[in-house]
Amino acid sequence: MTTTFRAWLVEKHSDASGTASQTASVSELTDTDLMPGDVTLDVSWSSINYKDGLALLGRPGVVRTWPLVAGIDVVGTVTASESDRFSVGDEVLLNGAGLGETHHGGLAERARVDSASLVRVPDSLGARRAAAIGTAGFTAMLSVLAVERHGVTPADGPVLVTGAAGGVGSIAVALLSRLGFDVVASTGRVDSKGDFLRRLGAATVIDRAELSEPGKPLQSQTYAAIVDPVGSHTLVNAIARLNYGGIAAASGMAQGIDLPGTVVPFILRGVTLAGINSVDAPLPLREEAWSRLATDLDPELLDGLTTEIPLDQAQAAAVAILDGQLSGRTVVDVRA
Repeated sequence: MTTTFRAWLVEKHSDASGTASQTASVSELTDTDLMPGDVTLDVSWSSINYKDGLALLGRPGVVRTWPLVAGIDVVGTVTASESDRFSVGDEVLLNGAGLGETHHGGLAERARVDSASLVRVPDSLGARRAAAIGTAGFTAMLSVLAVERHGVTPADGPVLVTGAAGGVGSIAVALLSRLGFDVVASTGRVDSKGDFLRRLGAATVIDRAELSEPGKPLQSQTYAAIVDPVGSHTLVNAIARLNYGGIAAASGMAQGIDLPGTVVPFILRGVTLAGINSVDAPLPLREEAWSRLATDLDPELLDGLTTEIPLDQAQAAAVAILDGQLSGRTVVDVRA
């Protein structure tokens, strides 16, 4: 008898005029539907990220192979392995690496993946917390590592986190604060999320409107570093406020893919723009980031950031994340 499992499947359709559209629905699949890989998992948890929101609502730009199981995060238990690194029963996680874009992702009860980017779940975290961290927290940690490698220390001045109430931003605030940095959090929801961000460790909360419109190429030197998942004018204005020799770690494009600025701050202030790519991060960097997350992120604080939903509510969460209504992290119990 063939065993079926549930999965959020994104499919592409064309109408009579040839106009293409995407739909997503919970579908019944079997192991024969899984894509190639050397490790097969019983999935326990996934999460909802901005990319997942786009995919689940049929927006273009994320899914590039159809039909495809959505979900850029997966956490589960190994049920079959052809890899020397993993055995049946191991708890593992994977972020990015093509999941939910070109390879079946984590919003399913089963998955088969390539072990090249697979990481063991740190014992101190456990599967649910690993899913709560997910790509967003992994990206935040990569951003913090970039700031540290640039030589920035708490003594150098405040660090700005944009989009601070979102997944990347909220975990970046928590990490930087615990590491001793003076964190300035930028959000479009100061009234409703100000206290939330201060609980995470933000020393100051500012309105995103201060950064989101066109500004001067050079502004008052204010920040030693920036963690930015927003892009566009927000990133340009933040760079204009970097101290001499500062760094901006850019990981997202919530406001836009454009960079409407000038080379002036790079030349006159010697600042650095560092791109953060969590999708293609090499295995040693992935393992370093997850090792640091296991020690540098307060687990109880993480629990307070986390909302749990069953698999069938993933699309409703997608609407909320694209509308800017979700704060912190949303984990998906794929078995519920």
